[in-house]
Amino acid sequence: MRNRTTIAAICAAAVFQLPLLVTPSAATDADQQNYSQIERGRYLVQLSDCSACHTDSAGGKRFAGGRPIETPFGVIVSANITPDDETGIGKWSEDQFDNAVRRGIRADGKHLYPAMPYTAYTKMSRADVDAIRAYLTTIPPVHNAVQSNQLPFPLNIRLGMVAWNALFFDKGEFKPDSNKSAEWNRGAFLVNGPGHCGACHTPKNMLGGDKTSEALQGSLVQGWFAPNITGDKALGLGDWSTDDIARLLRTGHSKQTGVTGPMAEEVADASSHFTDSDLMAIATYLKSTSAGAAGPAPLPANDPRLQTGKAIYRDTCSACHGLDGRGVPNLFPALAQAATVRAADPTTAIRVLLRGARSVATKAEPTAPAMPAFNWQLDDAQAAAVLTYVRNSWGAAAPAVSPDQVGKARADLAKRDQAAPVSITAR
Repeated sequence: MRNRTTIAAICAAAVFQLPLLVTPSAATDADQQNYSQIERGRYLVQLSDCSACHTDSAGGKRFAGGRPIETPFGVIVSANITPDDETGIGKWSEDQFDNAVRRGIRADGKHLYPAMPYTAYTKMSRADVDAIRAYLTTIPPVHNAVQSNQLPFPLNIRLGMVAWNALFFDKGEFKPDSNKSAEWNRGAFLVNGPGHCGACHTPKNMLGGDKTSEALQGSLVQGWFAPNITGDKALGLGDWSTDDIARLLRTGHSKQTGVTGPMAEEVADASSHFTDSDLMAIATYLKSTSAGAAGPAPLPANDPRLQTGKAIYRDTCSACHGLDGRGVPNLFPALAQAATVRAADPTTAIRVLLRGARSVATKAEPTAPAMPAFNWQLDDAQAAAVLTYVRNSWGAAAPAVSPDQVGKARADLAKRDQAAPVSITAR
């Protein structure tokens, strides 16, 4: 009897212990699945460059919002997307988060403005968005109440977005092109989806919608001109190799040029963290795209502006950029190949000449080259002449820059210095 009792006790113990023997394995599988989703979400957050808008560059906490975003219609302030229950997305359901990211509808049912690029994020899958949310739930919650809508009447009425969406928002996930390679399709998804490159590089119409017929052909944004990044040889990246493009996105500079302004932030926060295969996919896709109309003819060699500009260039610029405009690979930009130099809009070229610029430093390239400012040395006419020369030499052709354009740029830069937007939060 004692033996039977002992055996029964052992059997009972084994039964009770069975879940303990099985559970760790099951829990490990579940934990691994959760980890994989969170890690996928972390990478998608980098692909989507969420930090650029949702982290206030003026000392704000990560993803806590409060960063002013300049638009042609006024300033919008980014939302808090930390998992704070009161001021962030802590109480949002997965459906509510998906509606915001891919459809532009907030948790309260109101429409978002397209400063939040849901028009591009719509190309992501529901699994992508769920992974992003899974990652965001792991970051520290920050209590930061943000008053996002700073637009003037009647633009501050969000109901107007219903009509805007009907005109310019094409919903739907990315659909691969069966006639293209897997690498091309990956690049097309990244550029037009989470990477939302068109948000800066595609020109907008008077209502703020993309001019889809001019996709990626360059656009004015926040006082800079985002250059043409199509495969056009004269105006875009056609003369660049895929390695050149990938290196620029990885390090912030290539043998041709470096990035500055908003693009420098994008490289530091986003593309410098992309995988090599994704960078090559992006480069492959960009080189396959083409610009529309042909660029302008170069100015005649005897144009007085070119003669003046050539003399200034030789004295002021050639020591770094060379008499042939080819610069020094990986150090001084090759002006003969820089898309920002040849751009139809000279805004960025003027700004860099007047204020100087420094390429972004990354882990891959910690020391970045710099361009000094020449606003103290060149007057409006001289600056216009040297820019006109650079934009119409070494096979390039672009509209001449006028002294009036330079003068307006000086005034705009001074105005921006005095009225730099600050974080706006609810008090």
